[in-house]
Amino acid sequence: MQKPSSRLALVAAGVTVVLWASAFVSIRSAGAAYSPGALALGRLLSGVLVLGAVLLVRREGLPPRAAWPGIAVSGLLWFGVYMVVLNWGEQEVDAGTAAMVVNVGPILIALLGARFLGESLPPRLLAGMAVSFAGAVTVGLSMSRDSAGGHASVLGVALCLLAAVAYAGGVVAQKPALAHGSALQVTTFGCLVGAVACLPFAGQLAGEVGRAPLSATLNMVYLGVFPTALAFTTWAYALARTTAGRMGATTYAVPALVVLLAWAFLGELPGPLTLAGGALCLAGVAVSRSRPRGSAATATTESA
Repeated sequence: MQKPSSRLALVAAGVTVVLWASAFVSIRSAGAAYSPGALALGRLLSGVLVLGAVLLVRREGLPPRAAWPGIAVSGLLWFGVYMVVLNWGEQEVDAGTAAMVVNVGPILIALLGARFLGESLPPRLLAGMAVSFAGAVTVGLSMSRDSAGGHASVLGVALCLLAAVAYAGGVVAQKPALAHGSALQVTTFGCLVGAVACLPFAGQLAGEVGRAPLSATLNMVYLGVFPTALAFTTWAYALARTTAGRMGATTYAVPALVVLLAWAFLGELPGPLTLAGGALCLAGVAVSRSRPRGSAATATTESA
């Protein structure tokens, strides 16, 4: 039987996955009016304002000194580099290709977690990730086919691959920081580090915010408040209570949810191949998070 904290961590992981999936819908609107760097900076500034206000209300203060190396690295790689290069990469390749390349990230998280954090790679985790990755490839291929044959430049693929590497590096760097600071502290100051790294795009943001339609600006703010401030905090809460590899595998549910959200809010009816790929993603997540019978004792300490 799971402890209440384990169930809360599972709920937190679910909140993260749903909000990150919703981000793809919002990015499609905001990205039409904002350049990659300006969109990343506007999103991060919105997130910092919300997180900073919550931090002050809760009076958590600065994180301990031991947490800062992980906060700095994850803030630079995940909040900074990842957001900018992913926005840029999605302008150079179709959404399907971007989804396939970026979904290398969870595999890299598991490998880096094993190398630098001493995490194990249980067979069920590896099998689940393989199934989910096959589903992500299926979704990507179906999306590429449906978007007028798709397009993929070498630059775009390289940017999406860089985004996956930055994402994986950021997650692995964040895990040790959570042993010293709270989820709110690590997320708030990681977001601040990312915003500072993106300040060179301040001029672009100032110029574009005056020309952008209100809907695009609202979507940028939404990205900062929910998929960034809230979702990164719930992610950190869950990550502190499980392994980086298992949390990375959980994000394979995102492509399936993106398909459902695009269907619900954009009227984009998914084809049979897309639905099959989404089902594979969810099946792989279920396998990666399952445990052999008789491991209930360890589940209470590792479950997210």
